[in-house]
Amino acid sequence: MFLMIRRISMWGQQKCWIGSAYHLWKWMSLLATRWPFYVFLGGSMFCLLSSTICHLFCCHSHDLNIHLLRMDYVGIATMIITSFFPPIYYIFQCEPHWQFIYLGGVTALGMFTIVTLLSPSLSTGKFRSFRAFLFSSMALFGLFPAAHAIFVNWNNPMRDTILAYESAMAIFYLTGTGFYVSRFPERLKPGWFDLTGHSHQIFHVFVVLGALAHYGATLTFLEYRDQAGCGANL
Repeated sequence: MFLMIRRISMWGQQKCWIGSAYHLWKWMSLLATRWPFYVFLGGSMFCLLSSTICHLFCCHSHDLNIHLLRMDYVGIATMIITSFFPPIYYIFQCEPHWQFIYLGGVTALGMFTIVTLLSPSLSTGKFRSFRAFLFSSMALFGLFPAAHAIFVNWNNPMRDTILAYESAMAIFYLTGTGFYVSRFPERLKPGWFDLTGHSHQIFHVFVVLGALAHYGATLTFLEYRDQAGCGANL
């Protein structure tokens, strides 16, 4: 009788362990689908942190100013790269070859941009427009997967919501870049906007607004994939 009870107890413990392992596996599987979202959040936080450090300590010395500016540029490029991960991963979740092509392409372009921006000669104000061109080229790369996604998901009810978020993001980023390149409004009134209201500050405001718009689109991607899984296009 004792042996029977002990066997039943051991069987119950084994079943409990199996059940716990299964739920742990399910939980880890759920986390695995979240990593592109965390990549985007990490890239955004790195961008804003590097920019904060740059503007806080750039007045220390000329040499430190140059190095911090490069770090600031790397942060911007990192944010642009990581912004592609959630939409491309979730839209083409059932087509991993397109994930590889698009994510590999933007990562390669981003690494080229970062290496170029780390060049001392390109950190000067003379190449301000060229830096903006590199950032814009990375962002415009998104037109290829975006057009592909719209074609594949033309009849999807979530299409308009995601397009609204991503269009807002593009408008915010391009508007901010326009202020950055044109140096408006300080070019009209030199000295009036040295402390506040100059183009670089306006640029950062639009960067944050663009990141928030993309964050909203990413949450929409997650919600749809949780509900529909891989069996439906997005």
